[in-house]
Amino acid sequence: MQAEYLLDNLKFISQGGAVSITVAAGLLAMSIGSWTLIVIKAIQARRLKSNSALFLVRFWQASSATPSSMATAMSEDLNKAENPFARLAIQGINAADHHNRYTAQRPDETRSCNEFIAQALRRIIGQEAMQLETGLTLLASVGSIAPFIGLFGTVWGIYHALGSIAVGGQATIDKVAGPVGEALIMTAFGLAVAIPAVLAYNALVRDNRLLMGEVETFAHDLHTYLTTGVPLAAVQITEMTPTEVAL
Repeated sequence: MQAEYLLDNLKFISQGGAVSITVAAGLLAMSIGSWTLIVIKAIQARRLKSNSALFLVRFWQASSATPSSMATAMSEDLNKAENPFARLAIQGINAADHHNRYTAQRPDETRSCNEFIAQALRRIIGQEAMQLETGLTLLASVGSIAPFIGLFGTVWGIYHALGSIAVGGQATIDKVAGPVGEALIMTAFGLAVAIPAVLAYNALVRDNRLLMGEVETFAHDLHTYLTTGVPLAAVQITEMTPTEVAL
């Protein structure tokens, strides 16, 4: 029955001519693109959460050393740079090292070092925010325009069906209801494409906002550590195993 129903729908779309076929193909392409992006983003989010948690534990456990010594001890973790926290740590440590090497001694050295490191951290935070937003424009666009594309397909289908009925000279209700009902499938198709895209967009925006809040908190703690050599007392260093972090 389902196969027969699907064949009937495909027959209706083909009867609508090039316009209906183009609308259906466009909605299908939007659906494939949005679902592919949703799956990729979900996998990336899960991997990012695990890698970030492991990195933060190792980072603050090694914070008893100086920044340069800690960078050497964590060279393997920092070189991977698989999460925004690691990339932020790299930029901060490099900025502090650059300032210590090439900035002449001045009375306001402490203040200029603070500003230099803060500027480097702000730059990488902006880059991470843009990277996290990659692909969200596609989901927002699909969620916005897919219902209207489906509605256009419905209008065109009804117009084409009524035109065919008028030519045949049989405009009874039983002759009109079938083609009009089939034309409404295009609207349903558009909604089926748009709703997952909208839900995924809202979920990703929320997750990105929470992640960037954690990144900014880490940047503040990192800035304090790089300028004073001592992490904030509020930073809790806990023992966690990789299994616990994954859970």
